[in-house]
Amino acid sequence: MANHKSALKRTRQNIVRRDRNRAIRSRLRATLKDARAAVDAGAEGAAELVKAAESQLRRAASKGVIPSERASRLVSRLSRR
Repeated sequence: MANHKSALKRTRQNIVRRDRNRAIRSRLRATLKDARAAVDAGAEGAAELVKAAESQLRRAASKGVIPSERASRLVSRLSRR
């Protein structure tokens, strides 16, 4: 365990950021799964789900949760699909 005050603070920050990133990534995966299923099934609301997935991908990339290149690649694949 850290002994210095600054190291203790850094540990607290890491825990908060890890939990936030995990939540964002989990929500992103669920949204992508729903969007892909809707597109493959040809559902009516597929366009809205794709739009929501793209928004979450861009937001996750801007926050540094996923690399921006991966977000762009996933958006492109989802759009082509």
